[in-house]
Order: sequence, then structure tokens, then C-alpha cells
Amino acid sequence: MNSVVKLLPSLVTAAALSVVALAPASAADVAAPKPVYKAPIIEPWNPWMIRVRALGVVTRNSGSVDTVAGSDLSTDDKVIPELDITYFFTKNIAAELILGTTKHSITGAGSINGLPVGSAWLLPPTLTFQYHFTDFGAFKPYVGAGVNYTIFYSQSAGNQTVGGLTVTDSHLKNSFGAALQVGFDYMLDRHWGINVDVKKLFLRPDWDGTINGAPFTGKVNLDPWLIGAGVTYKF
Repeated sequence: MNSVVKLLPSLVTAAALSVVALAPASAADVAAPKPVYKAPIIEPWNPWMIRVRALGVVTRNSGSVDTVAGSDLSTDDKVIPELDITYFFTKNIAAELILGTTKHSITGAGSINGLPVGSAWLLPPTLTFQYHFTDFGAFKPYVGAGVNYTIFYSQSAGNQTVGGLTVTDSHLKNSFGAALQVGFDYMLDRHWGINVDVKKLFLRPDWDGTINGAPFTGKVNLDPWLIGAGVTYKF
């Protein structure tokens, strides 16, 4: 009996420790979970952009036939589809190549008014280097300058007699010219936007042809404005 009495304190202590061990832990006793860091998702930057535009080609309507006093030349205007490809070297600096082709007719004016001179298809690839302003949110204006090289192909003479004159041969020579540009993109989302673009080309090709069997030379001052609007896609 005495041994049981002596063991009672030890049994009570063991029971108390068991109760404490089985009791649920309080909120203070549970360590708060460590926050999990998630890196921000950064979209990869792609340097390519394309645009498809409707382009108005508005020419200067000027020129002359050598040795024909008071002669002038007039070129008709056109609206054509046009594609351009832009590559961004940085967020601000880019190069743009425009591609399109159009057919124009040349008619005499001044002292040879109404004389059909000829027609030709023009392929005027133009490369400009641009600076894009990036401080206006979705509105992204730019300016550019570059060079144009116009190729004339599928040329034909007027072959109609007006005022006793007939042009039986007509040939415009391929020509280099400077280009200036201003425009803007308004981005609707990360990829799609609308574009308005105006270019001025300084293009004055030499011309040679045959009038009434005699050779003639001259110059056609095209100097066209290229006024376009269309859709932008940024990759």
C-alpha cells in the first residue's frame, strides 16, 4: 500500500503531460506559412511589326520634254494596297521597308496638252529609318527618313495622234530618291492597332521616247505624296 502511495505523484505527473501533449495547438503555437514569391510574368519582346494599308499616291504633275518649248507632263494619281515590314533595333529605333506597285499614265500638258505619252508600272521599294516616341501610352507617333529606288516596268507608249504628234516609244529610267515620313500607330491591345502614315518621295526619273519618228528626252517630276491608313500587327 505504501508503494502505491509513493507512485501516485509520478502517475499524476505523467497523466498531466499526456493531456498537454494531446491538447490542440493554439493559433499562436502554429507557425505562420512563409509567403511564396512568384516572379512577374514578362512577355517576350518581339522586334517585328507589319502593316497593311490603303495608300493614295498623289503625284506632283510636272516635267518637260527637252527642246519642246512650253511642254509639261501630267501623271495620274492612284489608290493601291501596300504592305510594310518594320524591324525594331530598340524600343525607339526601327527600320521600315514598304512594298507596293502601281500603274501610272503620263499625258502631255502645256504646249503638248492632251498628248498621250505612255504608261508604266512602278515598283517603289522604300527603306526608312524611324524614331518612335514611347511616352504617350497607346498613341505611338514616329518620324523617319530614308531612300527610295523606283523600278519602272511593263512600259508602253501612247501611240495616239494629238495635234499632229504621236509618241511611238516611251521609257522611264529607274531612279533613286530621298524619302521623308511621319505617322503614328494607335495600339488597341498588345498586338493590334491602327496606323496613319504620310511619306514624301523626291522622285524625278529621266524619260526618253520617240515623237513622230524623232528621238526626244525629258524628265518627269513625280515627287509623290504617299498617304496611307491601315492596320498594324505587332508580333
